[in-house]
Amino acid sequence: MSEETATLEVSAETKELGDKIASLTLKQAKELSDYLKDAYGIEPAAGGAVVMAAAGGEGGGEEAAAAQTEFDVVLTGFGDKKLDVVRAVKNILGGTLIEAKKMVEGCPVTLKEKVDKEEAEKIKADLEKAGASVELK
Repeated sequence: MSEETATLEVSAETKELGDKIASLTLKQAKELSDYLKDAYGIEPAAGGAVVMAAAGGEGGGEEAAAAQTEFDVVLTGFGDKKLDVVRAVKNILGGTLIEAKKMVEGCPVTLKEKVDKEEAEKIKADLEKAGASVELK
């Protein structure tokens, strides 16, 4: 990766908006998501992931998949142990039980974005132990 692509310059307004979004609580983020969906029809991509085109033509997709270092943890179901899954989500995200319950009931939902493989596998194992269905994307 060249130094040119590693440095990202953004306007002060964009930086301020990004900082505000990053500091939202789980409840506020859900409210923002609902508002954007209702008011503007904007919905997150499947799994909450950003879709990027692979550079270099044929075979680029396979190389990009093999080199994936960051994963999104997506809760796809809670099975018959909903309370255990809610508790696990609460412990993972650090929010309240009510926020965790809303997240679980909103399946499929992205719980964590851009986490390293080790952390993603640990979260997946914890959730599956509680009875949840989880995908890593």
